[in-house]
Amino acid sequence: MSRSLLIARRELLGYLRSPLGAVIVAGALLIDGTYFYWKGLTEKLLSAVVLQEFFYGASGPTMIAGVLLTMRLVAEERQTGTMTLLNTAPIRDREIIAGKFLAAFGVLAVMTLLTLYMPLLIFVNGKVSIGHIVVGYAGLLLLGAASVAVGLFASTLSRSQVVAGIIAAVIMAMLVLLWVVAKAVDPPINVFLNALALHHENFRTFMVGTFQLDRVAYYLAVTWFFLLAATKMLEARRWR
Repeated sequence: MSRSLLIARRELLGYLRSPLGAVIVAGALLIDGTYFYWKGLTEKLLSAVVLQEFFYGASGPTMIAGVLLTMRLVAEERQTGTMTLLNTAPIRDREIIAGKFLAAFGVLAVMTLLTLYMPLLIFVNGKVSIGHIVVGYAGLLLLGAASVAVGLFASTLSRSQVVAGIIAAVIMAMLVLLWVVAKAVDPPINVFLNALALHHENFRTFMVGTFQLDRVAYYLAVTWFFLLAATKMLEARRWR
């Protein structure tokens, strides 16, 4: 684990040295703020509905930021040749993936927490449950973790950051749009596809402030699956 933390520290310093991380975080916060202003101040909605709409609006930038933050993590290493140094170092592939995941997720978590003032503004003229806020943010972090894992997996598939980003976007789009496919098929396949959709039913419970363990387990399973796939991809490339 200590070696994973060293990798995470290295990647975090990379985010700080490069303007990419700051641009992604600033862009996501701008979108979140604009959407919250639109829903919270220009439309006459109940406080609980404003909070639901905030979490719905924040989920999009969270998924996009997860992809953008991770598309360079492995692809850039392979492009610049530094991946060879990691492969010859006394460190396991799963520790490399874990460290890179922790770094990207750490940046995403900070970005998410920087939006906390927006739900708190609802208390100025309204009233919402603290539990609703906590559950909603738990959902955003779980969704963010799954997005980071998908992006990290895509980054192991190509030397090009752009190609990695496109692959990640395609995978995310397929996972998000499964609920649309579910509408076109009959039971019980539609129920199964709905349960696999990354955002639709699985995220809606967090939006409304309902904490369900099966939804948590779903996001953890997606995160674990793509991190495992990223690890196996590194192992396969190491033996080429």
